Amino acid sequence: MIIIGENIHMLSKVVSDALQGRQKEPLQELAIRQKEAGVDYLDLNVGPVRKDPEILPWLVEIIQEVVDLPLSLDTMNPKAMDMSLGVCKNKALINSASGKQESKEEMMPLALKYNVEIVVSVLTDAGIPSDATSRAEAIMETVAYANELGIPNENIWVDPIMMPIAADQKGVVECLEFMKMLEDICPGAKSTLGLSNLSNGAPAHLRGILNRTELVMLERYGQYSAIADSFDEELIKLMRGELPNIKEIIYKTMDEEINLSSLSGKELEYAKTVNVLMGRSLYSHAWLEV
Repeated sequence: MIIIGENIHMLSKVVSDALQGRQKEPLQELAIRQKEAGVDYLDLNVGPVRKDPEILPWLVEIIQEVVDLPLSLDTMNPKAMDMSLGVCKNKALINSASGKQESKEEMMPLALKYNVEIVVSVLTDAGIPSDATSRAEAIMETVAYANELGIPNENIWVDPIMMPIAADQKGVVECLEFMKMLEDICPGAKSTLGLSNLSNGAPAHLRGILNRTELVMLERYGQYSAIADSFDEELIKLMRGELPNIKEIIYKTMDEEINLSSLSGKELEYAKTVNVLMGRSLYSHAWLEV
């Protein structure tokens, strides 16, 4: 599993303040810490940057001063993306394009211009598809457009768009169903998603187990990568195969209805979380206490 560190994100006050003040030290420290945590890519999320498209290329350059990891460039601004790809030392990842007409016309050609890979989401001009089948239909049309431009499936990372379970439990289930289909509908394509979106709105102490359980489940269905919290040590260990007993209980719970009373401690928490993520139990902030 390829882990893309999410922790340089404009929604973080530390990151936002550093970007506004062009203070490179806090940003470089975050980059170094994420590399030390063991992630494979760094996501640099600056949002739309309509007023200051030069902020992303500046960020790319100061991050490259201290780490040599490949970068995921996370902005919806094609101009900022173009400028940033031009200063990348390593092969970068465009994060992201979509099925929206503007994105297809302005963002996708940059993948060809710089010979880089690109994240393509299921979003279209009609919005985010509600179920696995409509997601599949949307992404097939968008990938076909990318192929016509000359972008092969091997250079495409599909993003099914993870929904917050606190607001849309069914959407989370549909995301899993979509992943079962992806290899058949887009052979050779990779996959990624913003994992932490899943636990937005959940209490802070429960976000980790939601994210970790979901990622193990997605990995089983062929998930290639995820944009995730670099500093969740247990998540990194799970993805590196260091907690086989936890993976085993997650898989077992996915496959059959197990006797929860036979479990205790951490295994019980993960089994209960699987049932919520698969829609067998209704989500509430107290699902571990039931």
